[in-house]
Amino acid sequence: MVTGGIVRLTGSGLGCPTWPKCTDDSFVTVPEMGIHGIIEFGNRLLTFVLALIALLTFITVLALGKKLRRGLVLPAFFLGLGIPAQAVLGGITVLTELNPWLVGAHFVLSAILIALAALLVFRALPPVHVPVTQAIFSTATPLAVVGAVTILIGVLVTGAGPHSGDENSIRNGLDLELWQHFHSYPGYLMLLLALIQFVLIHKRDAAFKTRSYQWKVSALLFSVTLAQAVIGIVQSRLGVPAVLVTFHMLGAAVLSALIMFQWLAIRGKTIRAD
Repeated sequence: MVTGGIVRLTGSGLGCPTWPKCTDDSFVTVPEMGIHGIIEFGNRLLTFVLALIALLTFITVLALGKKLRRGLVLPAFFLGLGIPAQAVLGGITVLTELNPWLVGAHFVLSAILIALAALLVFRALPPVHVPVTQAIFSTATPLAVVGAVTILIGVLVTGAGPHSGDENSIRNGLDLELWQHFHSYPGYLMLLLALIQFVLIHKRDAAFKTRSYQWKVSALLFSVTLAQAVIGIVQSRLGVPAVLVTFHMLGAAVLSALIMFQWLAIRGKTIRAD
């Protein structure tokens, strides 16, 4: 997700102007494409790395045996499917000269794959579950829903702003200033919900003089959400500089995992009791 963002933020979205080849005559970048070609082609190469990891993960899961692989096969399978799907979608965005709606879909699919990876990790290495109160239990789903909405509106804001990936690429036509406000409202609500969840878990853990897995996930979620809010405000005031956008995209990637982790930590079932 971050390297894809770097492609866009450096104006390298059409560094390889066609797909699946990099140019009409070459599968790899050529000197004439310059640094933009290197950046775009380098990002394409990561697809093969991810595909290899996904394949090895799926093979490993299948080799675990029927009992141990319970709950792991489907996440591993869909992660494996998601990598080539990303490659095809990325290719279509190039062929459509970086249509902002397709670029946004490319980002959303990345977030979904990260959430799936979080699910796979949680089920493969299940933590010791600690019972939660009804108040804590009721925070997980609203946080997940508001978090997803925040990320989705952020994608629309990105499509309305600068850094299209190429100076000649169109934007989605939405009012950037207005949609920045639309993005901030669920963002602040998410921050409030994350704080409420953390306080509730902290009070429970303090009463039992322990620090649970749920506390750690909630603390990370609140910290990253707060950092995202600060970065978002600063980048808006400074005219959306590329460096801050990169960190904001990194934060979105981390949140995609943490939103899933907090839901699983509070409402998810541990697959294996041991």
